[in-house]
Amino acid sequence: MSKFLCVVIMALISQPLMAKSIVVLGDSISAGYGIEVSQGWVALMQKKIDDTHKDFTIHNASISGDTSSGGLARVDALLTLHKPTILILELGANDGLRGLSPALMKSNLSEIIRRARAQQANTKVLLLGIKIPPNYGKRYIDAFYNVYPQLAQEMNIPVIPFLLEDIALDTGLMQPDGLHPNAKAQPLITEKIWQQLLPLLN
Repeated sequence: MSKFLCVVIMALISQPLMAKSIVVLGDSISAGYGIEVSQGWVALMQKKIDDTHKDFTIHNASISGDTSSGGLARVDALLTLHKPTILILELGANDGLRGLSPALMKSNLSEIIRRARAQQANTKVLLLGIKIPPNYGKRYIDAFYNVYPQLAQEMNIPVIPFLLEDIALDTGLMQPDGLHPNAKAQPLITEKIWQQLLPLLN
């Protein structure tokens, strides 16, 4: 083996593994509304990943108040910039709180998933669902909530139907507005997502 080839091989071996990218495209629940960013579930998830999958880095592209339409408008630039291996999609709550069309929300989320897959063929998507308060009426609530399991089945992706299950009705885990989880809830959210994220990391 030539000296030059040995140098090249050693240089390649010494290079760190290129980080794989996870993009979180969400709203206030993922942006850490009302708490320190370091307390939010995305930051806690990065710590777990650092301990187990050091080749993954999370990019949090969540914006408080964002809707599915807003996410769709931003997704192309995010995909180009980060080229994610995994996209965690947590949008829709603000569509529901504004009484926007569940059909439009579904269309927007579907298009985000399609673009992620088209941008990078092996991009995996994890969908995080949410529920809205009961005062919106059963018909609207059912149509809204059904978007997430329908999408998961149609697009063949994993889903957490209700991210705040066992959290939303516990006042000790919610902020005074009753809509946003507090710092105490973040480890619980992290573990809930981790169970679905781990198979995608592996």
